[in-house]
Amino acid sequence: MDQTNYFIVLTGGPGVGKTTLLNKLKKEGYRTVPEEARRIIQEQVAKNGDGLPWKNKQHYASLMLAASNARYLLEIKENTQRQEYVFFDRGIPDTLAYIDMEKLTVAAPLIEEAKKYRYHKKIFILPPWQEIYETDHERKQTWEEAEATFHQMKSVYERLGYEVIEVPKTSVELRYQFICESLGLATH
Repeated sequence: MDQTNYFIVLTGGPGVGKTTLLNKLKKEGYRTVPEEARRIIQEQVAKNGDGLPWKNKQHYASLMLAASNARYLLEIKENTQRQEYVFFDRGIPDTLAYIDMEKLTVAAPLIEEAKKYRYHKKIFILPPWQEIYETDHERKQTWEEAEATFHQMKSVYERLGYEVIEVPKTSVELRYQFICESLGLATH
């Protein structure tokens, strides 16, 4: 089996419970890959950089795409021998969705590279869930922006030929079981 078939993406707009679900997967023994967005935002804030979505969206998108591509290649290298499931907090197409939403332009080679990097055919998307949505220092999107992000991400993944599976709004345990069952994995 192609090792990228072991690369599972959890996506969705901000504040939908991805991190909580990824923490559950990690606790159950699966490898997880954190999203690059928060790391980039934290680094840019720390050094007073402008690669932030509220300062310079173009620079931010370029940083995101380069970091996401590099992380993907690192995971390919890391998983060559292991052949184990790796759960990503967002995939490269999430950055492509952001670029589309903001009507930005990014260097063509980065875009083409991003489209080549594939994940498991099933992508798990967590829908907007107003009851758990919160903003914080790094997450500043409004509820309306969160909903629009969900629809844009779903559209981009579908255009790229992925089977987008909506994860039910329920407890983290039931979400975990839903994903495992969808992939044919036994729950730990």
